Amino acid sequence: MAAKSDGGGGPAVLLESPGGGGGRRDGSAAPPARRYRLRDGCWVLCALLVCFADGASDLWLAAHYYVQGQRWWFGLTLLFVLLPSLVVQLLSFRWFVYDFAAGSTKDSAGSTKDSARGPRGCCRLCVWVLQGLIHLLQLGQVWRYLRTLYLGLQSRWQAEHRRRHFYWRMMFESADINMLRLLETFLKSAPQLVLQLSIMVQQNDIAPLQGFSASASLLSLAWMIASYQKVLRDSREDKMPMSYKGAVVQILWHLFTIAARAIAFALFASVFQLYFGIFIVTHWCIMTFWIIQGETDFCMSKWEEIIYNMVVGIIYIFCWFNVKEGRSRYRMGIYYIITLSENAALTILWFLYYDRETTSDFNALILVCVVSSSFALGIFFMFIYYCLLHPNGPIFSSSSGGCIFRQQPAPVPGSPADAVTSPPRSLPRTTGGEREGAPGDRDSCVPVFQVRPCAPPAPAARAPRTEGPVIRIDLPRKKYPAWDAHFIDRRLRKTILALEYASPSTPRLQYRTPGAPQEVLEYETTV
Repeated sequence: MAAKSDGGGGPAVLLESPGGGGGRRDGSAAPPARRYRLRDGCWVLCALLVCFADGASDLWLAAHYYVQGQRWWFGLTLLFVLLPSLVVQLLSFRWFVYDFAAGSTKDSAGSTKDSARGPRGCCRLCVWVLQGLIHLLQLGQVWRYLRTLYLGLQSRWQAEHRRRHFYWRMMFESADINMLRLLETFLKSAPQLVLQLSIMVQQNDIAPLQGFSASASLLSLAWMIASYQKVLRDSREDKMPMSYKGAVVQILWHLFTIAARAIAFALFASVFQLYFGIFIVTHWCIMTFWIIQGETDFCMSKWEEIIYNMVVGIIYIFCWFNVKEGRSRYRMGIYYIITLSENAALTILWFLYYDRETTSDFNALILVCVVSSSFALGIFFMFIYYCLLHPNGPIFSSSSGGCIFRQQPAPVPGSPADAVTSPPRSLPRTTGGEREGAPGDRDSCVPVFQVRPCAPPAPAARAPRTEGPVIRIDLPRKKYPAWDAHFIDRRLRKTILALEYASPSTPRLQYRTPGAPQEVLEYETTV
């Protein structure tokens, strides 16, 4: 059974039965199925609470400025609330329209199993009206959070096949809400945080409502970075999932680094408004060019990739965000060196030119110490995360691949590993004395290079596994930290869900492996 996604450029998707053309045996063991836990539901509820606190506090503060007669601050605060929210709501409703249009496809595919599945007639009209009202009231994210929680709970209560289906849909919905919220926080919460901090510095006073609004914006930024990374790792079977301890420490890492960055911005903007705008635009252009030069692979088209890089450039104004596989620690080190230099330059310039009549020297020194100590705390929690709580294991653990050299096991006598070939021409040949070795010299050293035999190793016995339906996707699998294609391509997602409805059991996904004689990159779906 084959189906192709909508649109002329959509990837081909093929569902093969166990007895069809998908009878290839690769012997790879299926990963353990992940189940929705109560702590996952609590995490979603906390994310919903952070989202509500961020939006409600900003609206409340805007109303407070209006009542106090501060129309300029009222206009800016309300602008940073409504404009990003409208952009995100339009994107969310567009996704809903495309996904809901797949209802008829799902109904036709699953009519043999459940004729009542999917809204029809007036029910479909009611769904359209309800979703239009929800997004008109700027509550699209709230609805998606509640839907994620509902799908997760259903995956715990349903039967085995239905449980995996609901878990799959929950992962799709969780990916959607995290992408939307990440975009919203850096379009709304980040400028809102800098604006409110600048008002506090100019007025030399911190009102309780201002402090609450700034704190909610800061927490929202740090939360969404950590939540996005956690959901991204949970969605990929080739990566270890992030623990909640690691997510909390990552929140603290970004909380303090973003706080230092925002305070430095606010201090500089309170004195040099024009130069602050020039600095932000210049930094965004440099970061966007750096990201484009790195050739990211996130979206399905070139223009979508450019827009994505421009959005990530906004994120790079405030914090680090990994967008490409390989050497991320070197890129992160370069980024934080640049950030530290910019924070120091902005803070020093403010300290040299701030208004001595409104701010005392003692308070100015306190603000400088807050910027430096906050950045230092953020870097400290970053090291805690990478050294102790990284999903791949602590970097100083011998079992995580952090060691540079490892002792190879001794070859079995008579095995092909006993055969020694001549060393490469680029390496000097060893002398006889070196081959014999001196006690306590070469015997105590771990070999750095090891010549492997030319004879290919004997194929290992492959464990039998139960065959099931396979969904073959005519696309190469994207590398981490990009989402898989079936998460970001809604046409592909719609086709996979339709095929999943038609399959009596949960199918496996298999992407195309470029440059290989046979497809070997295959993983089991656990949703």
